[in-house]
Amino acid sequence: MITVFYDGACGLCTREINHYRRIAPPGAFQWVDVMRDGQALEKHNISLAAALLDLHSLDQNGTVHRGVDTFLLIWRQIPRWRFVAKVAGLKPVTLVLKAIYPVFARWRFARLSHCQIAARQETGEA
Repeated sequence: MITVFYDGACGLCTREINHYRRIAPPGAFQWVDVMRDGQALEKHNISLAAALLDLHSLDQNGTVHRGVDTFLLIWRQIPRWRFVAKVAGLKPVTLVLKAIYPVFARWRFARLSHCQIAARQETGEA
């Protein structure tokens, strides 16, 4: 089973995860809202701020993935998304996605107050 850590306080993130939940094969994923269960992150040395900045996951072997790699991991498990995963997994496409995703992720992170609070707490600025 793949574990996906997502920001349940972000409307966009929640809508996307709910879409995947509806179409994913039963038992393929465990969905963890990091705003409700931050302790799940601690077990894997992932800070709350890092999890809010980038989508994180654990594959079946317990390897941590983040950002685009998490999306690829999710898409490969969902029949309707496997073609997207194949295209996105092509090296040139992956490189472009890995250049674009962090820009979007930082923009989203900067706009959400709960992300900023988590970042300040992590640096001791709370």
